[in-house]
Amino acid sequence: MTLLNGDVFLTLGMVIIIAALAAYILRLFKQPQILAYVLSGVLITPVFKLVTNTDIIESMSLIGIAFLLFLVGLEIDLKKLKNVTLVSTLGGSIMIIITFVFSYLIALLLGFLNLEAGYIGLMLVFSSTMVVMKFLSDKRELNTLHGRIIVGILLLQDLIAIFALSILSSFNNLAKFFFGSAILKFLAMLAVAFLCSKYLFPRVFKFAAKYQELLLITSVAVCFIFSLAFHFIGFSVAIGAFVAGIVLGNLEYNLEIIGKVKSLRDFFSLLFFVSLGMGLSLGVFSKMWLPLIVLVLITIILKPAIIMTICSLFKFTKKTSFLTSNALGQMSEFSLIIAAQGLALGHISQDLFSLIVLVMLMTITTTSYTITHDNRLYRLFEPILKIFDFFTTEGLEYLPTKIKPTIILCGHNRIGYSILKGLNKVKKKILIIDYNPEVISEMIKKGYHCIYGEIADEEIIERMNLPKIEMLISTVPEISDNLFLLKKVRAVNKKAKLFLNANTIEEALKLYDNGADYVILPHFLGGEHASNLITDIRMKKIKLFEEKKTHISVLKERKNIGHEHPSEN
Repeated sequence: MTLLNGDVFLTLGMVIIIAALAAYILRLFKQPQILAYVLSGVLITPVFKLVTNTDIIESMSLIGIAFLLFLVGLEIDLKKLKNVTLVSTLGGSIMIIITFVFSYLIALLLGFLNLEAGYIGLMLVFSSTMVVMKFLSDKRELNTLHGRIIVGILLLQDLIAIFALSILSSFNNLAKFFFGSAILKFLAMLAVAFLCSKYLFPRVFKFAAKYQELLLITSVAVCFIFSLAFHFIGFSVAIGAFVAGIVLGNLEYNLEIIGKVKSLRDFFSLLFFVSLGMGLSLGVFSKMWLPLIVLVLITIILKPAIIMTICSLFKFTKKTSFLTSNALGQMSEFSLIIAAQGLALGHISQDLFSLIVLVMLMTITTTSYTITHDNRLYRLFEPILKIFDFFTTEGLEYLPTKIKPTIILCGHNRIGYSILKGLNKVKKKILIIDYNPEVISEMIKKGYHCIYGEIADEEIIERMNLPKIEMLISTVPEISDNLFLLKKVRAVNKKAKLFLNANTIEEALKLYDNGADYVILPHFLGGEHASNLITDIRMKKIKLFEEKKTHISVLKERKNIGHEHPSEN
């Protein structure tokens, strides 16, 4: 029996209460909240039919789409496109094309029409920025090699998704207006946005930033101005919101704006995902069970397999390639936005829309487990993954002199970079091991002994000459890899000095218990260095001005080679 049909307050209240309960329960099981919101929508309308008139929620959910893309625009840093690796840009593009073609052809074989198959192919290529970034952040892996590749690919996907949305929004108007005309209008609006960001908004927001409420309402007003402007020229309001975000993201107040708008985004995005669940047709289970199974398998198996192959072709190790591909095995929130757009335009049926919602629900649920246990999965599938070594073993070892290295540095990252500078006088005795081919290429140019690969790889261990080494330094963050390396060294060499990296006090104590000579805790070292520096300045052992000058020089050097602070990655 329908309880709510037209009362805005009661309808909204029911949606919020049920969504909160679902989110709380799923959070106990460490499931993403997007899943809770969609399931809430399923319970409200298809299952219990508490709300039959969904126009209210759907109208408000449009604002959720706008705010979602507004925040994406605010947080996106277009300059990072220049800094991501080749695999994130060229490799990501190849992955999108191959996945689209495969998905499109399979959809045709399943009996879908050309336009529907095109939508399916488009929706399956994108992975969830919100879900993946959340998991990487929780696991502190945004700064790892595979984390940077993932972020680069997601950034590329988001830009392509925005472009696809803009094309789809004007698709029905192609008969009335030439496509070239639509592009010109789009470019004209981008030009207006650029001029506003350079000449108008810096002055407007300089004043608005003095008052917190004014900053919020001004930011939201800009979002709606661009949304309405793009809607007026025939594009989606979501595109306008995204452009508004890009414009304001270049201001010096962008972090304050993000902080103010996030709560609004969270609230209206909740309504968007609930509305998706409310529009779900439960009959799709019986009518489209085969396409459902096939599309889920494409997303969680075929797409990761394509990504792993491409990463391997770009000379990344099988572990890096696996962790990257494993994290991207789900559908994106952009896929749902595209599906909602297609449904509104009449391009896809209600059943296909419901099918896409189900695929996303299932793949996000799967992802919550595969990312959490990615290292266990890697160890489980490692024997099968050895086939990918075929692409990466070429140029595995570079030994420019006959001198056998006695100092091993595993991981030339931010910490490794500093350590290597201190060991520059014994350059010929150092062997560098890293799993980033770009790092190895750079070290080869500088004449260092190098091995490309994972330190937990038995083949790499054999090439280290562990019985003869005097010192081993590992800046690798994974505790399991460091424990493995420690046990391998101690089995054949009791005298070697071992300096290993840890993320927590518990990990450090565990490494000490297993025979480490010194454990590096990066977040503690910064405080110790600052304390010693302040003491030396007070004792007049060093001059503050000279230390400042040296530090600025070092920072500029690190910036040029891409060593940003971890929180910036």
